[in-house]
Amino acid sequence: MASIRPFRPGDEPALADICLKTADAGRDATGVFDDDRIWAEVFVLPYVARHPDLAFVVETDDGRVAGYIVGTPDTQAFEDWFHDEWWPSRNGAWPLPEVERSRQDGTLIYAYGRRGGAEPYGDEYPAHLHIDLLPELQGEGWGRRLIESLVAALRERGVTGLHLAAASENEGALAFYPRVGFTPLESHPGVQAFGMRLS
Repeated sequence: MASIRPFRPGDEPALADICLKTADAGRDATGVFDDDRIWAEVFVLPYVARHPDLAFVVETDDGRVAGYIVGTPDTQAFEDWFHDEWWPSRNGAWPLPEVERSRQDGTLIYAYGRRGGAEPYGDEYPAHLHIDLLPELQGEGWGRRLIESLVAALRERGVTGLHLAAASENEGALAFYPRVGFTPLESHPGVQAFGMRLS
């Protein structure tokens, strides 16, 4: 039987693989970018580097990590840290594109532009998360349990709200988040944001 446990150092390669295998609106993104590593360096590894205590994984009965949730309690501070510390330590391999010619270019432009205040949800819903499950775990309640684990940890810290964003074409995610307590928020094209009040 699979189970949820806290993130441990050494889980990073598994998290990077899960991120890649689910990054294309829930589908395998292998080969979508010229460099598959970019997905994890933007969307999962910085979270376990800065907030390992707010990361939880699903471990299968054969010892594999097949799902995760990661988060930050303070989006503004996290985005400033990402801009000032994390991304400068990583981006030497990926220069800022002059124009957006591909999805990889778009993600790199996003990464270079991340900073506190760059997105509108952080004031009312200061925490945010990323969650991914391999197909073998989907539809079995693990997503709900991971969110419950993170929400409990955030409430212990006194965090008042949590948000996330999903690609508009990710129909499974758009149906899932309202079922676990999130409310759709006004969003920009191509993305649907959701918020949850924690107090």
